[in-house]
Amino acid sequence: MTQHRIVTLLPSATEIVCALGFESSLVGRSHECDYPPSVMHLPILTESKFDPDGDSATINTRVITLLQEALSVYRVHADLLQELAPDVIVTQSQCDVCAVSFDEVQRVASDALGNDAHIVSLEPNALTDVLADIQRVADALGAPERGVELVTKIKAGMAAIAAESRNVSDKPTIACIEWLNPLMAAGNWMPELVEMAGGINLFGKAGEHSPWLEWADLRAADPDVIALLPCGFDIARTRSELDALYPAPLYSTPLTRLEGWSELRAVKAGRVVITDGNAYFNRPGPRLLESLQILAEILNPEAFQFGHQGTGWEFLS
Repeated sequence: MTQHRIVTLLPSATEIVCALGFESSLVGRSHECDYPPSVMHLPILTESKFDPDGDSATINTRVITLLQEALSVYRVHADLLQELAPDVIVTQSQCDVCAVSFDEVQRVASDALGNDAHIVSLEPNALTDVLADIQRVADALGAPERGVELVTKIKAGMAAIAAESRNVSDKPTIACIEWLNPLMAAGNWMPELVEMAGGINLFGKAGEHSPWLEWADLRAADPDVIALLPCGFDIARTRSELDALYPAPLYSTPLTRLEGWSELRAVKAGRVVITDGNAYFNRPGPRLLESLQILAEILNPEAFQFGHQGTGWEFLS
């Protein structure tokens, strides 16, 4: 098997490469790649063009400003890329806000490496795309059998949960919140995971980008469960966000202080949860199986206990 030099430019790509058994071939990563922890020593090839600190509203404004100016949200360090001389670069073309854009990667790679590197671009819009991307990475690395093995394992784990959840008679409704200000519901693979976990997804459609969500619509839907999984935020940061005072023109108060919050069914029943969205739900890779397990625990705790409470998710109060 060819000994590769691999660079991964988004966290899910790093997780896929490592899950396929190629961690030793990694020579560089993005600034957000942090799992498995053993990759943290690798050179960092990207950085954000905006300050990632601050509340949701401020971050949203900074990103929109960059995109309106037709600028990439991230930059790639071309000199380091040239020095590392990878023969495989794994990037994405699904979301210009989540990681370096495909056009930017192509431009920098062409200037730094010429045609010496094979670029594998992931585009996971739905769960089937995530699994297909895993296989494409395996194929590109000359190990298609590893892809088949990993995909089969993930599918089997998900199928087992889906089969068990079909026995649940009372399926709770759930609103999965992917951004807090402005509000955004979770789309793409999340509606599929909710269904497999034995829930009824209220916002967002499978295979489509996450939609903006009006507070009035969330109030009107009055879900049984609310899951907070902001993109890029862990549990601690989401908790701190809920105490933040937002600047105009967006919501000027935290979500939990908006008018009608305390009357929501999920709030009164104590079924508002905070999840580690950054580690699980926002990463279209192997740990979507664990994400499904977390959802199953949240939605149907009588049927599922995988041990993720306290690490992958916790109750708001």
